[in-house]
Amino acid sequence: MYSWDGPLPEAHVRTVADMAGVLAAPDAAGEDPGRPLYFMYRDLAKTPDDHSWLASHALRYDMTVIPAGHVGPEFVKTKGHFHPANPAGTGYPEVYEVLAGKAHFLLQTRDASDVVLVEAVAGDVVVIPPGYGHVTINPGAEALALANIVSTAFESDYTQYVAMRGAAYYEMADGSLVRNPRYSKAALVRLVVPAPVPEFCTAHGTPLSSLVGHESCLRYLNSPEEYAPEFTGCLRDLAVRTVCARTP
Repeated sequence: MYSWDGPLPEAHVRTVADMAGVLAAPDAAGEDPGRPLYFMYRDLAKTPDDHSWLASHALRYDMTVIPAGHVGPEFVKTKGHFHPANPAGTGYPEVYEVLAGKAHFLLQTRDASDVVLVEAVAGDVVVIPPGYGHVTINPGAEALALANIVSTAFESDYTQYVAMRGAAYYEMADGSLVRNPRYSKAALVRLVVPAPVPEFCTAHGTPLSSLVGHESCLRYLNSPEEYAPEFTGCLRDLAVRTVCARTP
């Protein structure tokens, strides 16, 4: 599948019903509740040695496939989650690679005082900095395939996205961004593109799978407190996007 040539386990599937609590139009969940929205393949490795190395470094390599389409008025997206802080008090980061298609990563702080839309295409590598929750959206006409590497030292926290019925903004199928009214003080969306981070060995066209076995490239995923300057530069601003003021 895509650029993956290793063993592939059965997918974990998120359906429309699973996503009902975070949709712009919750009633859309009743139209086809069993419809699969995206597929998650977790704990992958091309070889037993790769799997052993990842496990010994408390890391996991995953893939996600998000078919093109929409649910009600918005593009298909992931549920959204935050990462907790590590023992040093810094939030765990994550890194993604776009394998195929086009991705919008919608990042936000817990209070939505900073909201970021990362536009990425096949070959791009995107670092999710500490302290940011994230939703991944497929705004394209073809399936979006992603790889990611993340620490296994924590469980993702979905509670805020469920409590607030989604992220601070919804991306509609017409391309507009609509503010979620439950976030009364959400910042305007910053439009950014991925920036290479040499210290993390991330750059356009560098597969995440090639970093397995290179501790210096992936150490930041469990020890982010050591890399504050690098996280500051991992995304490059383009502009502040004016967003639609209407509510869903």
